Amino acid sequence: MVITIASGKGGTGKTTVGVNMAVSLDKAVRFLDCDVEEPNAHLFLKAVINEQTVVDTFVPEVDFTKCTYCGKCGEICQFNAIAVLKDYVLTFPELCHSCRGCLQVCPEKAVQESSRELGIIEQGRAGHVEFIHGRLRIGEAMSPPLIRAVKERIDKGQINIIDAPPGTSCPVIAALKGADFALLVTEPTPFGLNDLILAVEAVRALKMPLGVVLNRAGNGDSGVQSYLARENIPLLLEIPMDRKIAEAYSRGQMIVDVMPEWKEKFRGLYQKIEGIVNRQGDT
Repeated sequence: MVITIASGKGGTGKTTVGVNMAVSLDKAVRFLDCDVEEPNAHLFLKAVINEQTVVDTFVPEVDFTKCTYCGKCGEICQFNAIAVLKDYVLTFPELCHSCRGCLQVCPEKAVQESSRELGIIEQGRAGHVEFIHGRLRIGEAMSPPLIRAVKERIDKGQINIIDAPPGTSCPVIAALKGADFALLVTEPTPFGLNDLILAVEAVRALKMPLGVVLNRAGNGDSGVQSYLARENIPLLLEIPMDRKIAEAYSRGQMIVDVMPEWKEKFRGLYQKIEGIVNRQGDT
């Protein structure tokens, strides 16, 4: 089972939902923090890291003893990462999406493999939770390859909970692809509703089942509930606006640390997701 937790906007509480559900389950759980630009799940899980891996990605390097400046490598690059001049070839590694198209089309085999560092993956353990996260190198703009590298550590024999980046752009799609279920976290405000609608559209384009957690419930309007009812999207859990929860968050504590009775609610959340995925598999 692979569950990706996403949200249209940042700050809605998806990491809170993810870490609390992970520690509440009485099963082997693998938590993968794919918010590689700003990972923060480790602040709550306090995992002991025992493995660190540097992640590189492909960038082209030109062998000028073979290059005839035919321009085919520049023509195929959709991101302007390689430009062919009259008697020189410029490469821009920061723009390269590592598709290797330039490598494939070069008739002289003058384009060769090189690499640049994207970031690191750290892996460790927090109790029964196997913890993995990526840290994007400062200044690096291409997070999807690092997200995919983190997801290569998914263990299909366990429950895998993925914490996606905020928004609905390429990094979020990279985190969502291949998941069995998308759990969207939102808040009861017009901004929350607007970004939830964008997130729902992205998930529906990927044709995967979804459900919603409403965080800070009771502190806004009923727009989110009305939207979910119209769209026939299940509201799986409501977390109330509660000073005790907010104070725990500010101290780097999880909800279940200060309110152990919530463990059962997060177990119930997982069971609802499992039921939806199983029903989906039967149809």
